[in-house]
Amino acid sequence: MAAQKENMRNSSIKRQNMVTRILIYAILILISALMLIPFVWMISASFKMNKDVFVFPIEWIPSNPRPRNYIDIWTKIPLLTFIKNTAKLTIIVTFLQVLTSSLAAYAFAKLHFKGKNTLFLGYIATIAVPWQAYMVPQFMMMRSWHLNNTHLAIICLQAFSAFGVFLMKQFYEGVPDELCEAARIDGLSEYGIYARIMLPLSLPAISTLVIFTFVNTWNDFLGPLIYLTKNDLKTIQIGLRMFISQYSAEYGLIMAASVIALIPVLIVFLSLQKYFVQGVASSGVKG
Repeated sequence: MAAQKENMRNSSIKRQNMVTRILIYAILILISALMLIPFVWMISASFKMNKDVFVFPIEWIPSNPRPRNYIDIWTKIPLLTFIKNTAKLTIIVTFLQVLTSSLAAYAFAKLHFKGKNTLFLGYIATIAVPWQAYMVPQFMMMRSWHLNNTHLAIICLQAFSAFGVFLMKQFYEGVPDELCEAARIDGLSEYGIYARIMLPLSLPAISTLVIFTFVNTWNDFLGPLIYLTKNDLKTIQIGLRMFISQYSAEYGLIMAASVIALIPVLIVFLSLQKYFVQGVASSGVKG
């Protein structure tokens, strides 16, 4: 009799857990669908004529699709030039941020030197300072170096990241110190330990940093707006803004250009997504 009651209790608990799980999945699916609606509308609008973009009720599948929007957008503005400039800046900045952040994080996590904690706290404290607070002095400094209206200004300003150092340091601290000590005993230099031990083990954290840096640099608007004025130097975000100001009624073309600008970000995120959650979780837990 007792065994029967125990089985009934276990069955009841399993049913409750299943119902709870179904409700959680239903809520998550609903939230995901709500978040995807703007993107679906953008893709739908990119295949419509201007007069059909804001028709209500929304026509999610265009009755008269106009794929020519994706052809015309290349001739209305120098979109290819904007994409090349954005890709150039994004790739260089992402590479430099990963390099500088991982090197600095290794020093803070695995090396011992005087004032390490104070220096780290001071560097990380810069995250709390909004960029708008030092935007003007920064611009004056770049102008005094004759770097305004060059891509080098954007690269110099974004090649270092306090957030990247913090992210990588948290991950490196989870790597046992015994590995580094054993490598030092075997005669491996600090650069060798960094390159042959730490980097291969930190792929999840590096992938997470790559995603954050790539997305932020690709979507950066204010930085290129301040430093770049020549059309042949502008990025895709500035190009889209310029296109909107010139062709404010060409909503189908604007949506088509926005979809094109979104594709590289999606490719990078989908390629590295399997490391993303692992990198965030492991970087936030020490030991």
